[in-house]
Amino acid sequence: MSDEPVELDTRRGMAAQKATGLRRILAEAEAHAAGLRDRQNEIERHLLDEPAVSWPEAAAKARYILNLYYATLGAQDTHHRDLVASVLKDFARLDSES
Repeated sequence: MSDEPVELDTRRGMAAQKATGLRRILAEAEAHAAGLRDRQNEIERHLLDEPAVSWPEAAAKARYILNLYYATLGAQDTHHRDLVASVLKDFARLDSES
């Protein structure tokens, strides 16, 4: 008997090694996505619970909502995409002027 650990991955076939690697990657991606969802929920709770105390804070909230809306628009909805882009550009311009 040996005290050296056996690397089991090298004893399995290539297909089994690839399947294991894929499962590991998927598990990491799912954990990362869950963390992002938790963080998004936390941010949205804060935005909902805390009123803006200035126009820049209100604009930041609006920017967040507009970006969420923008992400739901289809590629063919160029009119609404252009409207959102225009408002976000206005926010950026007005923010830099103040």
